[in-house]
Amino acid sequence: MPRSCPKSGTVGDLDTVLDKGEARLIGRKDAAEAAVAERGGETPGVGTARRARCAKGGAPRPAPGAKRPRKARAFWLKQLHTWHWISAAVSLAGMALFALTGITLNHAASIGAQPVVTQASGRLSEADRARLSEESARVAADSVAPLPGDVARAVGAVTAAVHLDPAGHAADWSDPEEIYVAMPGPGRDAWVSIDRQTGAIAAERTERGWISYLNDLHKGRNTGTAWAWFIDLFAGACVIFTLTGFFLLHLHARHRPSTWPLVAASFVVPLVLALFFIH
Repeated sequence: MPRSCPKSGTVGDLDTVLDKGEARLIGRKDAAEAAVAERGGETPGVGTARRARCAKGGAPRPAPGAKRPRKARAFWLKQLHTWHWISAAVSLAGMALFALTGITLNHAASIGAQPVVTQASGRLSEADRARLSEESARVAADSVAPLPGDVARAVGAVTAAVHLDPAGHAADWSDPEEIYVAMPGPGRDAWVSIDRQTGAIAAERTERGWISYLNDLHKGRNTGTAWAWFIDLFAGACVIFTLTGFFLLHLHARHRPSTWPLVAASFVVPLVLALFFIH
């Protein structure tokens, strides 16, 4: 059936819609399109013509099928905007961290850092040495296994001076002269060695500063399982942010002619650099 004539003032003009803040959310052109969807698919120009026809007593022309596509577009605009800002909020701090550390990694050679080295030494008791010998006989020569609990506690009492605890860390038993425990972390190198014969303990910790610490967070170097999960989740949020941004560009592109040239440049520039300027 033909739609009834709109009453005067029910459609309004584009400036009225913009004054309500629609332009701040989806842009000047998109505000008009959202208003069109709410009015059942009627564009401002068509609305003016319909009012003129109604004033002359003519029936408005029906627009079958025009309402559904515009409602679908409005729905997807809303969904994409929602997921775009949620993913942006979730990844905001991580994105800033990875952007800044990308700069520091790119200029690592020009950023000076003075490593701070601390050391500690001691010796195992006779009982602990005997326990270590028993474990050495049990563990295969090429095996990697943690230190026995009582030995790890004795070693930890010595290495506490450099804030190291070997308990639970994998030890390398392959060397017939010593047992070596590597304990690196973000921004630091650390190790503990135990002489098999004398029970002598040596520990060393090297701190390379906050910039090195943040750079290792960027690389996921020696950061553990929890940080690895964070990187995966953060990367997923960035993918959602990028994809929703791409589809929003697609929806807005017809009103913004520079959209696709800029998108193409985002692909072409790094590709050209990688192919012709990296040797």
